Amino acid sequence: MRPIRKQLSPVPGDFDEYSDAKPDLISRLGMYCSYCERPVSTNLAVEHIEPKKGPHGQPHLTNRWENFLLACVNCNSTKGDKKVDLQNLLLPDRDNTSAAFVYRKDGNIDIHNALTQQQATLAENTLKLVGLDKPKSVALDANGKEVALDRVSQRMQAHLLAERAKDNLTACNLEPMRKQIVDTAFITGYFSIWMAVFDGEIDMKLRFVNAFKGTKDSECFNHVNADLIMPAPNPDSWSNGSKV
Repeated sequence: MRPIRKQLSPVPGDFDEYSDAKPDLISRLGMYCSYCERPVSTNLAVEHIEPKKGPHGQPHLTNRWENFLLACVNCNSTKGDKKVDLQNLLLPDRDNTSAAFVYRKDGNIDIHNALTQQQATLAENTLKLVGLDKPKSVALDANGKEVALDRVSQRMQAHLLAERAKDNLTACNLEPMRKQIVDTAFITGYFSIWMAVFDGEIDMKLRFVNAFKGTKDSECFNHVNADLIMPAPNPDSWSNGSKV
């Protein structure tokens, strides 16, 4: 889960309509789901961290910038109107979520074994909240060919693409190739997968951090070697931040 910095609100007070915040969120964070990291060209929603409706709704936060992220249909619908306790979750706009999760080749997401038990529980709560702990579901087309519809399958595809890109870099370690790989990563999304596959390639990791909007500004990565900075600096001092 990519750490991001959305910065302070571009407007004084609350927005008139929460949808009005979408252009600024995209400008600062890119067109990616803040949870699963997939690129979303349409139907990318302004996501309310704490729900605006339902039994756990916080209507006073409906139009408040602090309560906004971006989410795809899957993460948004899975999260729904569930109760959200900021103390019991890791959030990408205030925690170093890159330090919490391990992205595996099989598309699954593990909890990093360097976390304390308390931090690991927060990480598990986060995956469960948006359904990133769900197993792979197999979907076949009319010809019996598997189609990557679910998030696990899409992460597997992104991992494979990143591995091919790394092989290409090994075969042709030139500046144009490095730039092309960054462009591919930017279009493909799944920042955490590219960072995992290119682990050990400091130059490429720094390029990814710089390419994905809001990531460098999160201050969660060392600007010299891309090492993780923990806990997250949380430069805008969002509530219940810096838990990892």
